[in-house]
Amino acid sequence: MKFQFQAVPFVLLSVIVSLFGLIVADLNSDRQALLEFFSNVPHSPRLNWSESTPICSSWAGVTCNQNGTSVIGIHLPGAGFKGSIPNNSLGKLDSLKILSLHTNGLRGNLPSDILSIPSLQYVNLQQNNFSGLIPSSISPKLVALDISFNNFSGVIPDFNLPSLKYLNLSYNNLNGSIPHSIKNFSYTSFVGNSHLCGPPLSNCSEVLPPSPSPSHSPSPSPVYQPLSPTTPQNGRATTSKSYFGLASILALAIGGCAFLSLIVLVIYVCCLKRNKTQSSGILKGKAPCARKAEVSKSFGSGVQEAEKNKLFFFEGCSYSFDLEDLLKASAEVLGKGSYGTTYRAALEDGTTVVVKRIRDVLVGKREFEQQMEVVGRIGRHPNVIPLRASYYSKDEKLLVYDYMPGGSLFSMLHGNRGMGRASLDWDSRMKIALGAAKGIASIHNDHMGSKLTHGNIKSSNVLITEEHDGCITDVGLTPLMSTQSTMSRANGYRAPEVTEFRKITQKSDVYSFGVLLLELLTGKTPLGYPVYEDMVDLPRWVRSVVREEWTAEVFDEELLRGPYFEEEMVQMLQIALACVAKVADNRPTMDEAVRNIEEIRLPELKNRNTSSESESNVQTP
Repeated sequence: MKFQFQAVPFVLLSVIVSLFGLIVADLNSDRQALLEFFSNVPHSPRLNWSESTPICSSWAGVTCNQNGTSVIGIHLPGAGFKGSIPNNSLGKLDSLKILSLHTNGLRGNLPSDILSIPSLQYVNLQQNNFSGLIPSSISPKLVALDISFNNFSGVIPDFNLPSLKYLNLSYNNLNGSIPHSIKNFSYTSFVGNSHLCGPPLSNCSEVLPPSPSPSHSPSPSPVYQPLSPTTPQNGRATTSKSYFGLASILALAIGGCAFLSLIVLVIYVCCLKRNKTQSSGILKGKAPCARKAEVSKSFGSGVQEAEKNKLFFFEGCSYSFDLEDLLKASAEVLGKGSYGTTYRAALEDGTTVVVKRIRDVLVGKREFEQQMEVVGRIGRHPNVIPLRASYYSKDEKLLVYDYMPGGSLFSMLHGNRGMGRASLDWDSRMKIALGAAKGIASIHNDHMGSKLTHGNIKSSNVLITEEHDGCITDVGLTPLMSTQSTMSRANGYRAPEVTEFRKITQKSDVYSFGVLLLELLTGKTPLGYPVYEDMVDLPRWVRSVVREEWTAEVFDEELLRGPYFEEEMVQMLQIALACVAKVADNRPTMDEAVRNIEEIRLPELKNRNTSSESESNVQTP
């Protein structure tokens, strides 16, 4: 018996040693899998992976679990990877939960053992050059999958993924019918696959079968072959001697030169007349105007002659001009944003409109027109700038809006902050914030069966009415654009899930609105505007200040000079911080944000009947 008790410590020690050995073995296995990937795929020299350094604390882009026993995350976007992922490399990371390799140059087939890792939850491989079929074996725990902007082909597997919340297969070469298991995702999840069909895209009967790959039927390049002097086109042999005398040759040469001179003169006269005609239209003496005329000409440069009058007006629009009138208008640049360039156009009849020339549109005409119908419907809300007309051709896409002389919230907050500036008082900021919140909420509450998002909320997309109401513009454009265009600017407004997974949702709109509120409260410029000296990471900066105590250092100095509404400003700050919560589920809805802003000025609204409404989840930070 005594011997048995003495043996217990040895047994426990053996178990502990065995477990430790397993832990070390797991981590070494992960190390070897990553080195296999690292050594076979060219990459940026800044990566510091080395066998001699600790994998969990020193390797860039690698995240381990809390115990440091296995790799659970790979975050290496834009790391310069080029080439194919070798088999039996990343697929051996048995505990991997997050794989983010977007915006690299990875190509070839995606190894089937990667997506089938049982623990895998989040995958972002968009903007690479992967090709071949999508692997059919996928982790049942997968929550988000983004493989957009690649070259995947073939049919989509019939996914059985009960946990999947976000899916983006757009802009590949997929074909066939969308499986029933994923048809409930929005059409933006599948757009850009011209031979894909079924809900939520077009019916399969309307989609033509894919054409043969160009690589299988190359067309011969034309080759210039000069005629041989001894083999003319009529096939009769000639000699190198001329049948004409010298005088005849000179006569022909002089005649040819005269004829060419006449042609040049005619072309010059025609061009001169055309320029004069344009001067009476686009260049009509509106200007000190070389710049204005050039701008007006630019937003019509891709208009196709056969479609010049096909400007589509939306319901409720009272404008009577056509596209030709618009192209004759004098114009000036109002700004250049994420989606294109915006002009103020003054027509000959005195009408002033805003024309937006959008770029990087990656959808066809039918999808464009369908999205414009959605935008036209949303624009009926008083806090959304209505879209009045649109134009689509292969080379030119134009949108026409009402002109808002009050400008944008961004220009009001950050333009000319020196002496003589008309400051924006607290009442005006409250009204602008409430109007913007109502506009975003109306987008989220569209009642046509789809959960709509804006995707590009920022202060330059909040326009101000004469009554200092805030109105949202650029509505409904995000689904039309390439991800590169959509994500290229306004970094400081992006939610964490947008930065990492390009996951644009209503809750990411809420985050952007929260940054906008912080911008209103602090007067500081969010990240993404490098020419402004007061540019900061607003959520992080505000949290660092209020971590100690509420302080006047947070608020814009302009707000402290006039009537001081400290209690209301602190309450608004609470709402803003709730909106920029790092976890999306902890953010309020836009309806809740609207109610909470209304209650700041009208406390009696807190007593209204909310039996049919969810309670606000705004918490004091």
